[in-house]
Amino acid sequence: MISRAFYLADFEFFLLVLARVLSFVFVAPFFSMTNTPRRVKIAFGFMFSVLLYYMLTPVKPDLQYNTVEGFAVIVMKEVVVGIMIGFAATICNSIVNLAGSIIDMEVGLSMVNLVDPATRENVTISGIFYQYMVTLLLIVSGMHRYLLKAFAETYTVIPVNGMIFNTDHLLKSFIDFMGDSISIAFRICLPIFAIMILLNAVLGVLAKVAPQMNMFAVGMQLKVLVGLGALFLTVGMLPGIADFIFTQMKTMVVAFVEGMM
Repeated sequence: MISRAFYLADFEFFLLVLARVLSFVFVAPFFSMTNTPRRVKIAFGFMFSVLLYYMLTPVKPDLQYNTVEGFAVIVMKEVVVGIMIGFAATICNSIVNLAGSIIDMEVGLSMVNLVDPATRENVTISGIFYQYMVTLLLIVSGMHRYLLKAFAETYTVIPVNGMIFNTDHLLKSFIDFMGDSISIAFRICLPIFAIMILLNAVLGVLAKVAPQMNMFAVGMQLKVLVGLGALFLTVGMLPGIADFIFTQMKTMVVAFVEGMM
């Protein structure tokens, strides 16, 4: 007969693993999309927690607490760790949203807004297009497996109840990300931005050559037509855009983990 003992300390340790995993699943890109049912997220987080529990059981730390409040503090620390790791990967999606906002502002579609399924915020049509394409490439390239593997490896550097919050390091990492995000977003929209500048120059010349034409009405239609055409022709750049986003995502995850070691 096979007997498997499961003590209260084991259950408490499993709850701490589950708290970090569920907080990560509900924040991380792709896993946190609103069109994914919550029951699926909870079931996936539970199964992933079971695998991590059996992986971590041989090196299970000795949790030191005496009261319920002490255990609640440890749970909150694990939730913060999971949220911060997921947030580090999620904020990189704002790069494509910024690039899409710049593109639509130049094309003339800045008033066309859709709801981003990841952040539940209104974003422009180009931003949501890049968002879906990058998410698709995230799945195809196996980036979601990298995120899960990186999250599992965080238990070796940030054990349960081992978080040390380094505010200065996290703040510096976030400020560096803000500067890099603007640079990357402008590099993404640079081809369409350059085409729009050339189109504006052509429309300016036409306005001087043929002042009787209503360049405002003609220009709006031309900008939309040329902008959508340029967006279609630059689809081949999406793998390069995804590489920019994934590289920044890896950098931010590592930086945030280092800020909690």
